[in-house]
Amino acid sequence: MLASLFLIGALTTTPQMSVQAASQTIVEDGAGGMTRAVNRMVGGIVSYARWPDRSATTSRVMCLVGLPRLTDHMAPDVPGTGSVVVRRMTAEAVELRTDCDILFLGRMPVADRRQLIAWVRGRPILTITDDDAACIYGAMFCLQSKMGNLSFSVNLDAVGRGPLRIDPRVLRIGGGAS
Repeated sequence: MLASLFLIGALTTTPQMSVQAASQTIVEDGAGGMTRAVNRMVGGIVSYARWPDRSATTSRVMCLVGLPRLTDHMAPDVPGTGSVVVRRMTAEAVELRTDCDILFLGRMPVADRRQLIAWVRGRPILTITDDDAACIYGAMFCLQSKMGNLSFSVNLDAVGRGPLRIDPRVLRIGGGAS
């Protein structure tokens, strides 16, 4: 009986996850259209992130774990003079690194995803995934594709827990909030 009361209490005291969504229509047809759209969207998201205690660095490191669902070639297109170097690695290898500015989570076991999200908490690392459309596992930005539209959700709770600052205008990347 005590366990049941505890679970009920946890459900009533846990705040609801706050997620905001935005989308854009993919105007390019063909196999490369989605890849270009994903890379533009990820680059746009990166351009709206501000890392603490660092000058406006023009180059960031993206640690890619798992297999992305939406593209076979991750190469974020950051507007202006920025760039992103992509390094593919395992979940275990990420935790040993100190140079990951961005963590992109593709398809992977749920246990690995949870471990990485827990490891990132409190660190200045931008988290993006294309394998959690509902944005429930704790990444800051969650990409999805539906009927010719590429969209993303922003997990405001995850953004609020970390030291990164995300400009609220990030929703303009997708054409506005929906």
